[in-house]
Amino acid sequence: MLGHLVKITIPEYLSGLPVPDSFGGWFRLGFRDWLSLVPPTALAAGVGYTFYLAFCPKAQKARTGRCNNTIQLTNPKVVDTIDVEDITDKAVFCRCWKSKNWPYCDGSHATHNKETGDNLGPIIVKKEK
Repeated sequence: MLGHLVKITIPEYLSGLPVPDSFGGWFRLGFRDWLSLVPPTALAAGVGYTFYLAFCPKAQKARTGRCNNTIQLTNPKVVDTIDVEDITDKAVFCRCWKSKNWPYCDGSHATHNKETGDNLGPIIVKKEK
């Protein structure tokens, strides 16, 4: 079945396409001719775009290895101090660097985990009773 597709069906389909011999011939194509050129053009564009994304360095997202992309970026090291005496029953601290309520956890790790497949969670500090 695959051999028939490659040896007979695709070459017959391609030989039946209305590809003009000259530049001016493109202007003489009718609506049905242009319509018949859409599928192979879309396939070629899709394959080209896939190769572009796979092999073009500029198309690939830059990977910095950075965890913190928002909090105190001007500091060489982010350090926060929480006095244990200020904690009433428990405090939940962020470890994913995505919290809008830094250094406390706001649950942003759930979205991060879903998007990346990671398993981050907060640090929970409890006071003994």
